[in-house]
Amino acid sequence: MTPTNRRTVLAGLLALPAAAAGRAWAADPPYVPSQSDRPERLAGDEPGFASMFNGRDLEGWDGDPRYWRVEGGVMIGEVRPDTVLASNTFLVWRGGTLEDFELKVEFRVSPSGNSGINYRSALVDDPTTPSNRFAMRGYQFDIDGANHYTGNSYEERGRLFLAERGQVTRVSGLRKPVVLSRTDDIAAVPGALAGGWNAAHVTARGPVLMHHLNGHLMSVVVDDDPRRPVRGLIGVQVHVGPPMKVEYRHWRIRQS
Repeated sequence: MTPTNRRTVLAGLLALPAAAAGRAWAADPPYVPSQSDRPERLAGDEPGFASMFNGRDLEGWDGDPRYWRVEGGVMIGEVRPDTVLASNTFLVWRGGTLEDFELKVEFRVSPSGNSGINYRSALVDDPTTPSNRFAMRGYQFDIDGANHYTGNSYEERGRLFLAERGQVTRVSGLRKPVVLSRTDDIAAVPGALAGGWNAAHVTARGPVLMHHLNGHLMSVVVDDDPRRPVRGLIGVQVHVGPPMKVEYRHWRIRQS
């Protein structure tokens, strides 16, 4: 999507003030992910981006060590037959609670995998598994190996699906999201998930949430709910269900 198209979509479809539109849809040069399996660690590969993951261990992150580890510079979340979950659990970044930001990361997921990148989220009690200290509630960039949901905008333990892939929606309270339009990249949505490493890009600017996958705009949400989360933690998920594996590398963050 070109910078002109981004501004047009925000101004015309979402009817936000022009000044907010410029901030929410400011364009960056497209990030082209390396498809190599060799995990080269990046220390902020674009101006203003800082690394969130040192590539050696989980320093600065907090989660259940039964499910999370680092190997070969890659952050791995894995559910094995002997560690199947009764409820979702997260690895939480302890770099602070963020409001407006851009986040970029590469991921690779097994065919049975189900994961997600949470943001503006909070740690909550888990009534299903009281010992789970890493349950989260908040916005999520959805990821699944079967490629049914990857790029959706979801709210974990909240309003659930806020925008499906290819949708531009407005959300208000508990009412069903209103579909305002389709993204310019709607034709690319079904094949946007690659078999190897993929690049996720989350942009949160005020009420506007944008999800890109491998350079394609997958979903946009304008959340008008006055009770919406305006800041919070970042975390990454392993999900209930069959054994699975998800890998992450090259975490970068730029705060606004």
